[in-house]
Parts: sequence; C-alpha cells; structure tokens
Amino acid sequence: MQINPQIFREYDIRGIAGKDLSEEVYERLGKAYAAYMRGKTKHRTVVVARDGRLTSKAFSAAAIDGITACGLNVIDIGEVPTPLMYFGLFNLPVDGGIMITASHNPKEYNGMKVAAGDSTIHGSEIQKLGRIAAEGKFPEARGPVTITRMDLVPKYLKRVLSDVKLKRKLKVVVDAGNGVGGVVAVPLFESLGCEVIPLYCDVDGTFPNHHPDPTVPKNITKLIATVKRLKADCGIGLDGDTDRIGVVDDTGELIYGDKLLILFARSILKVKPGATVIGEVKCSRSLFEDVAKHGGRPIMGKTGHSLIKAAMKKYKAQVAGEMSGHMFFKHRWYGFDDAIYAGARLLEFLASGKKTLHQHLADVPRTYVTEEIRIETEESKKFAIVAQATKYFQKELGLKVNTIDGARIEFADGWGLLRASNTSPVLVMRCEADTPQRMREIQKMIEKKVKELN
Repeated sequence: MQINPQIFREYDIRGIAGKDLSEEVYERLGKAYAAYMRGKTKHRTVVVARDGRLTSKAFSAAAIDGITACGLNVIDIGEVPTPLMYFGLFNLPVDGGIMITASHNPKEYNGMKVAAGDSTIHGSEIQKLGRIAAEGKFPEARGPVTITRMDLVPKYLKRVLSDVKLKRKLKVVVDAGNGVGGVVAVPLFESLGCEVIPLYCDVDGTFPNHHPDPTVPKNITKLIATVKRLKADCGIGLDGDTDRIGVVDDTGELIYGDKLLILFARSILKVKPGATVIGEVKCSRSLFEDVAKHGGRPIMGKTGHSLIKAAMKKYKAQVAGEMSGHMFFKHRWYGFDDAIYAGARLLEFLASGKKTLHQHLADVPRTYVTEEIRIETEESKKFAIVAQATKYFQKELGLKVNTIDGARIEFADGWGLLRASNTSPVLVMRCEADTPQRMREIQKMIEKKVKELN
C-alpha cells in the first residue's frame, strides 16, 4: 500500500480525507501503531477517541480494526475532545492511545494524534511509525481481544470539579465552533456556577458557521459581539478538537496565548515561587520578561504540542502555553493541552477577585504585534526557505537569530519570526515591535526576503 509520506508531520499525522487518508490507510495505521507499541505494553490495551469530523467515525473504526487485528485491546471512548483521550492515558489501564482528528484544519482534513505511555510522540518517532506502516510487517493476534465502549466524560467532569472552585458567579460566552468541545465545556462551566451562553456548541463536522480556530479574529466576530452585548465577564472559544483556547476579554479584545499565559503564570508563581514557565518562539517578549519579574524561570521552547509536553517534562515546568492557544497545566493537572481545563482555570482566576480580565492585563507593556501571517508555499520547499532566510539575516545583515524553531530575528526594538508550519504547506510569520511603524518595517523586511526565496 502506498501512503503519502508527507502525512507524517513533526508531531502528528495530517492529510486530506479521500486523497491521503481512507479507511484502508487508517487500518494500516492502526496495525503500524500496534507494531510500534511492541515492547511498550503492560496492559496490552490502548484508548481510542475521535472528533466530530464527517470521516472520523469510519476512520476510528478502521484504526480499531487494525489495532485489534494485531493483538491489542481497545477502550473506545467515542466522540470526545482530544483532552479526554489524554485524560484517559492517566486514568485508564492503558499503554497509550490515538485520537482521530485534524484539530483546527479545514473540514476536508483528518489525521491522528498518537500517544505512547502518557505522552504524544513526535519527530523521529512519528517517522518511525510511518516506516512501519510502509513496510507492512505487523504482528498477528494470538488470542482473543476486547473492544470496550466507555463514556469517560463523567469521570473527567468530576475530576475538574474536585480541583477548580469559583468564589463568585461569572457570565461567560462559549463558542465551540461546532467542534466537539461544547458538549463538555458548557455543562462543566455551569456546574462551576457560571451563567453560560453557548454559541455553535452542537457538533457539526461541516463547520457551517465559522472555521474552528478561535485565535483568528474573523472566526470569533459573533463571540466578541455577544460578550459586548451581554456584558459578559469573558468569552471562551474552542478549536475543532478542543486542545486550543481563544479568549475574549470583557471589552471584546482577543487575548492571545502569551497574554493568557502571563495570567496563569502570575497565579501559579504566587503559590509556587520560582516555578518554570515555558512559552514558544511566537510569544511576546512581554511574557518572558513578566515571568522573570514575578520570580519565575522563563524558557523559550519549540512550537508544537508534543514538543512543549516533552520540554515540560525536561524542565519540570508548572505551566506552558503557545500563541495558538494550547495551554498546558502541570500545576494541579496532568501537563497536557486542554482548552476546557484552561477555561476553568481562567474562570477560577477571574472569580478570585473583582478585577476584570482587561484590568488584569493593564500593566503589561503595550507592544504591537501582527496576526499570525501564513504564506503559502510548497511542502518540499518550506524548510529550505527558512534556512536560506536565516543565513541571510545572520550572515549578511549581522542580526541575532534564534534558531530553536525556525528563525526568530531579534532587533533592539522588536523581533520577527519565520518558521515552517508542521501541519500545512505554509510558512508562518509573526512580528512584534514597540511601535506600529516599526512592526510594519520588520514585517516588510522579512516578507520581501521570503518573496525572493519563494
């Protein structure tokens, strides 16, 4: 069987359903996963979950067929947010798990997030899984296997409610973007004592109302308008599989992941002085400076949920986050990215005093930052373009370039980032500066070079 090797990305599997992905491919991936797990199993059991995309149910069934054909048992927790699969890794007798999802990608995509033990695999391990799938040498079941259907949502809700308490009632608008998160987040936030106004919380894999990425302003216009109209304390947007959060403050302003992480870091540093906080290369300087100012240890890491989780273990971080809205709590939680739990922690933080969300961030120095700029290119060219740009800015212009993940080009009064997306054939760019004019200058400088190279 020919499988497009480009579906095996840095930290998960992504492709177009019907073109790159089919039930036959998923059965093959299930078998490859079972082979990959040889020598890593204690319970001979894995957890499987899926999002609400139109192809996910059939793809999940095919993957389960592949896994069980190779002798592993499956606990199937059905259509749930990705964090529920992660929760299962820590709370079920399993050796790993897979989530059938393409996260916030357009509706024609699907994919798979893969876990061994309690961690998602990435990089060379994803490529290893791809090689196993291509070679086609799989173990065969030598005895009976089981498929157990389980509703894990009640256990998840009970665990969060035992951890998070609100000191006052809040009004919150929740926009699930027709992904799988609303059916869990809305009852949870209501159980915490909030008045919840739901938007697009029914699951619909065609995403008829807006693209399920709550960190893009055009996708949350209704959320912003509703927060302002109803004078809500905040708005919470969830992405397609609910591992990413977008937040709107009481004035209707979108709060990006780095600003959100500032709030979470401040609250944790009060009870865990000196704690390590991890941001990624797209985060503002303000984040790293604020963490240090409040006595924490800031670390800049690579973008990518699997890479952040690995860094958290390495540096024993209490909390981490990405601009894209992945939020990871080790403090009082498990260390995986979970938009629902992050939302609950945000509500707890807000309810602890009388300040509004906007007021909490008023003392963060004002900088000017572009939205995430996505430049289309070819999958085979994207990493080479970043490498050539890095050489240009370092060697020819003599600038300091942080190459931990792409090229973060540092200026005295700002920075510009250029990196290859690990999930799409695009280059991702972001710029920040002390003034709007300088931000645009940095942006134009990088865009000009990329245009030459692309």
